[in-house]
Amino acid sequence: MARDGLYFLAPLAAAAGGAAWAGWSAAAWALAALALLVAFFFRDPPRVIPSGPGIVVAPADGRVVGIESDGAATRVSIFLSIFNVHVNRSPIAGRVRNVEYRKGRFRAAFIEQASAENERNTLTIEGQGVRVECSQIAGLVARRIVCRTRTGDTLGRGERFGLIRFGSRVDVRLPPGVEVRVRVGDTIYGGASVIGRITAEAREGTA
Repeated sequence: MARDGLYFLAPLAAAAGGAAWAGWSAAAWALAALALLVAFFFRDPPRVIPSGPGIVVAPADGRVVGIESDGAATRVSIFLSIFNVHVNRSPIAGRVRNVEYRKGRFRAAFIEQASAENERNTLTIEGQGVRVECSQIAGLVARRIVCRTRTGDTLGRGERFGLIRFGSRVDVRLPPGVEVRVRVGDTIYGGASVIGRITAEAREGTA
């Protein structure tokens, strides 16, 4: 389980135990059920990270809800429901060149406007000959973006760098020449699913 969940789980478990000790069985069961839901939300299962050159992995579990290209980059948008694992992972191995937080709205994370309007935290990661942007985007329910990575840090492919609490969206901007390997509607898994492959053309374009 992600350590952030302990701040919620510990008091709920203590309250459930106290209610049971006091003989308030209904309250004890309700609090225990809530504690289990919290533990489920903050689960952090191990993942097998694909190896090989040029691989870009999914930064989060969820469903691909958009793939848009503006000529400068291709944006792959992933919607995370409250039932998905919310731990975020680095799509490539590299150095974090910038971390930028921006305030914004809290629109439903599955709609297109969320990519432009919602609160976000964006990492620019440089490695494997390219620069990739990965944005943690708050949703309608999510009100807390957690990022443990700072500018200058080095991340491995699929390495954990943060999470978003209670429903969210993660966007990845890939430079031209990166072959996108997913389609809208696909279900993907953070650190384990390949969403793109870096070509020589992408490396030349970033240089």
